[in-house]
Parts: sequence; structure tokens; C-alpha cells
Amino acid sequence: QVQLVESGGGLVQAGGSLRLSCAASGRTVSMYAVGWFRQAPGKEREFVAVIARSSANIYYPDSVKGRFVISRDNAKNTVYLQMNSLKPEDTAVYYCAATRNYYRPSTSSAYDSWGQGTQVTVSS
Repeated sequence: QVQLVESGGGLVQAGGSLRLSCAASGRTVSMYAVGWFRQAPGKEREFVAVIARSSANIYYPDSVKGRFVISRDNAKNTVYLQMNSLKPEDTAVYYCAATRNYYRPSTSSAYDSWGQGTQVTVSS
């Protein structure tokens, strides 16, 4: 099973940018579709982005489309989430997750490996 570690979170002003990293170990990340999710206090975990193994399929919900970009660097065994034009409502703990099966990738139950999360706080 692949192990995942997120980094790159922090405090940023509204309108700013952050790039999150999801570093994989134990298995090569090229074998997995990787998704990003977020969870704000008192709210359910929310799908943010997914990239298929081949990178041919990338999907975002409307809430982040046009602002967030997911990418992968298989040579570095890392998946990234570039977040631009951040809003206070983007504040949450962000998690990356991996799955061998690209089926219903917007649902958290599709993933069997998760990182520990990284906090993103956007101030107004």
C-alpha cells in the first residue's frame, strides 16, 4: 500500500496562492489515481480534485474549477495541488488520497490510502 504525506499548507490572505504537495512512498504514485479532498470544521469531507494515473482524466468540482490545478510528477513520486485566488471558504484541512481504481473518484470511499492532512487557512 502506498503511504502519502501532504505538505505546503499555511496561512494566506484572500486572493493569494498556495501549492500543496502529496509525496508518495512505498509504491510508485504512477500506479494510482490521486485525489485531493478537504474538510472544514463541522463540515463533511469535500472533493477538490482528482488526476488519473495517465493524467488524461482530471476533474474538479465547480467550487474550485478555474482556480485550482492538480498535476503529477511521477519522477518525483509527487502530486501537486496549485491553489490560486484563494477565498476564506477554502479554509480547511486538505488531504490527498490514492486509489488503483478510477471509479467514482469524487467520493472518498473510492480511496484506500490517505495522508494525514495539511491545514490551509485563508484570511479575509
